[in-house]
Amino acid sequence: MEIVKIIGPIILAFIMFSLGIGLRVGDFKRIILQPKDFFVGFVCQVVFLPLIALILVFLLPIQTELKIGLMILALAPGGVTTNIITKFARGDVALSISLTALISLLSFLTIPYLFVLFYGIAFEQNMPFEFSIGKIILEIFLITTVPVILGMILKSIFHNFFSKNENIFVKISFVFFLIFLFLAIYQERHEIFTYFKLAGLAALFLNLSILIVSYFMCRIFNINKVSGRTILIESSLQNGTLAIVVGSLIFDQGIYLVPIAAYALIMYLVIMVYIGLLSIFNQKSSN
Repeated sequence: MEIVKIIGPIILAFIMFSLGIGLRVGDFKRIILQPKDFFVGFVCQVVFLPLIALILVFLLPIQTELKIGLMILALAPGGVTTNIITKFARGDVALSISLTALISLLSFLTIPYLFVLFYGIAFEQNMPFEFSIGKIILEIFLITTVPVILGMILKSIFHNFFSKNENIFVKISFVFFLIFLFLAIYQERHEIFTYFKLAGLAALFLNLSILIVSYFMCRIFNINKVSGRTILIESSLQNGTLAIVVGSLIFDQGIYLVPIAAYALIMYLVIMVYIGLLSIFNQKSSN
């Protein structure tokens, strides 16, 4: 866990900084101009994903540590790559950016408070380990919200440089994410495979469930197909780096990170299948 604790916050800060340089004040106008699309996406990710994780905690016969890791993962915001994948899937990139940005900026509050709430509901007791909500709020704020704001400020000052190199920062962020995920798994390699089957199944259930719930939410609120694709992608792709870092800030045992690592691998496989099916469907429709 020492590598994760040392390198994790640095990598996460860079990823959030990369998110910040891709933002513009105008991106937040989407929240006002098309509030329904934003509201559905926000509720799917911030409300329904944690609720589904909570239901799985009650239903699945897995270890307590794995259940807690699953809850932490479900509380994380979407990652930087959601914007790229949304563009690739011909979704609404502006909606994707506004969802990723606002939920990420609020994560320093939503993650600690919702974690305390859901832990009490799931296990019907106060947390039996040391947990300072103020300390966690400050730590998450410093490694998530501050880098995003700093990225936005530097983008406005050095506009030409960051506009030209924005995609490079995002690609580097994704590479850092993969390296960090590998290190997190490798460091716990002696134990991780013991729990990976159960954690992987839980992560798969969580991923597929939020896709289904998001789909029906879009249908209920009559969201157009382009925005609907975006909401499905945003709801199912979590910021695995943030979840791992938060898990390492609270716990010293690697088992808590296993569901997060499992979900991080599964979510991209599932979303690639989804995009592949979309491409096939679109080709048939155009013929």
